[in-house]
Amino acid sequence: MNDCLIIGGGAIGLSIAYELARRGRRVALIDRSELGREASWAGAGMLPPANPRTARTAHDQLQALGGELHARWAEELRALTGIDAGYRRCGGIELARTQPDADALSRQAAEWQAQAIACEPLDAADLARLEPALCPAADAPILAAYRLRDQAQIRNPRYLKALVAACHRLGVEVHAGVECTALQISGNRVAGATTNDGTLFAASYCIASGAWSGGLLRPFGVRVGVKPVRGQIVLFRAAAPPLSHVVCEGARYLVPRDDGRLLVGSTMEDVGFDTRNTTTAVQGLIDFAKSLVPSLANATVERTWAGLRPGTTDGLPLIGPVPGMTNAFCAAGHLRGGLLLAPATAVVVGQMICGETPTIDVSAMRLDRD
Repeated sequence: MNDCLIIGGGAIGLSIAYELARRGRRVALIDRSELGREASWAGAGMLPPANPRTARTAHDQLQALGGELHARWAEELRALTGIDAGYRRCGGIELARTQPDADALSRQAAEWQAQAIACEPLDAADLARLEPALCPAADAPILAAYRLRDQAQIRNPRYLKALVAACHRLGVEVHAGVECTALQISGNRVAGATTNDGTLFAASYCIASGAWSGGLLRPFGVRVGVKPVRGQIVLFRAAAPPLSHVVCEGARYLVPRDDGRLLVGSTMEDVGFDTRNTTTAVQGLIDFAKSLVPSLANATVERTWAGLRPGTTDGLPLIGPVPGMTNAFCAAGHLRGGLLLAPATAVVVGQMICGETPTIDVSAMRLDRD
């Protein structure tokens, strides 16, 4: 019998499987569809900077640890699998084009500086030197801009491919197309997982099913719900990378890849389990990108897609033991931060599953919170 059955094969579930397998545990992982093809695949792979020495909240601490681990794991995964996950410390530029947004960005910059996160203001000459293609129209000038030196990125599909390959190399039993419909309970323990391929047994269980986690958690009285939040993305392809930095304006962003591709995102839509693109949202993202980088008029829109991020009713992930169960755990509800927080979440949950005290106190993210 396996030491742990992980239910969900996105970035969170695969990272937990990888972490447990590295620790010598026998692990099985199942996913209702293809591995890593939901929110984890759909995102842009942005890794914002954080400072582990000054991070105050559990979320900030997870972000700081996640940033450190991504750099380390990228090298480990390349050594183990030969796959380059596309980790790059490319830097980022945060900008604002309205006065309210500029005021908000100024407050955010003060917070970054208070946390000793490298952050420098940029004037028009700085922007022209760093990103000459960044040329907004005269009627919508950039009013404020800051450079985050330690902003990084990773290429989601390659990272997920590397995780899957690493799990195989480390002996994880991986099963795609296997859906868990219920957990069987015996006293204060999960006794088995009912699936469309029979009942699976393990010493412990971990729910990491993203936006689909709510159905498995509902019988345990978890009051903090998990729901899908659609995010749409547009992918441009240019002859050469139009930008070198990740560029963000509020919740929207431009993420350049080394091969000339540029991801533009993203929306936040409460539309249930609907992964269809919409004409209005796609055109809005295209217009946003061209309003900042006019040269994209000569680029091709290669494709568009949408993913379902797992959001929670209070905005915090669900990380910890399943209420009332001694051998069941959950890691879900990371919304936009799933990829960034995956390695740190894996370490913390791995420690819980192994009976250790987590290095980060995530009690604020417990499943039985009000």
